Amino acid sequence: MATVIDGKAVAQTIRSEIADEVRLLSQKYGKVPGLAVVIVGNRKDSQSYVGMKRKACAELGIKSFDINLPEEASEAEIIKNVHELNANPEVHGILVQLPLPKHVNEENVLTEISLTKDVDGFHPLNIGKLAMKGRDPLFLPCTPKGCLELLSRSGVSIKGKKAVVVGRSNIVGLPASLLLLKADATVTIVHSHTSQPENIVREADIVIAAAGQAKMIKGSWIKPGAAVIDVGTNSVDDPTRKSGYRLVGDVDFEEASKVAGWITPVPGGVGPMTVTMLMKNTLEGAKRIIEQNN
Repeated sequence: MATVIDGKAVAQTIRSEIADEVRLLSQKYGKVPGLAVVIVGNRKDSQSYVGMKRKACAELGIKSFDINLPEEASEAEIIKNVHELNANPEVHGILVQLPLPKHVNEENVLTEISLTKDVDGFHPLNIGKLAMKGRDPLFLPCTPKGCLELLSRSGVSIKGKKAVVVGRSNIVGLPASLLLLKADATVTIVHSHTSQPENIVREADIVIAAAGQAKMIKGSWIKPGAAVIDVGTNSVDDPTRKSGYRLVGDVDFEEASKVAGWITPVPGGVGPMTVTMLMKNTLEGAKRIIEQNN
């Protein structure tokens, strides 16, 4: 049976490290990291995610700034708020909660976030540097950063290994493949137009699944002893649950856990790491700005 990687436990360890560093910053400079979240409209999933971020800030001693804008806010109004946060010295990280309403061009808004405060790591310059050999972005996207942190803290070596990333989204698949490449893995990306994906996945020492399809990756796809990081969060009907559904990953956990060497569960694997990496990025951004100015 595979070793189950407990994302909650790893995230908790990292959070206590962050809290210690925040205390040190406060003692040394009298300043703490500040994270601003801009949310437009009332989407339930966005609201709950933002709630988790606020709670994490409170727990770690990070100052939280909340900008709540109505659904009908114009693109210009959102950008004006971003510019004000760029200019605020107490804010070290800015996050615009996606998706934005249909009438707003996401790219126009995201490129206005100051590069030094882009804690989501989605600015084209940060992604561009991630793609270049010998260059380092100021920030790494939170979910892929969390995936690699789970591998390294579980003792999985990446250098020289064959890695397969299933999915090529801008948020997870693409940056995860670039991060693995930077860590000296040989990387293949499997996507919706890949023929015989199971044959490619079967060769991988490391699999990062981020396709958004429930239980797509079967146990028979997994190489014995491989490390499997499952980013998928899909709800499937389950009449035995009060909610009527349960969450499953992109990997068939029951099957894969009998073959893999390491595997993350859903929920409780990658999920807790994403917000934790956001806190870590905010701390790193704050340290850069505070230490430069003192």
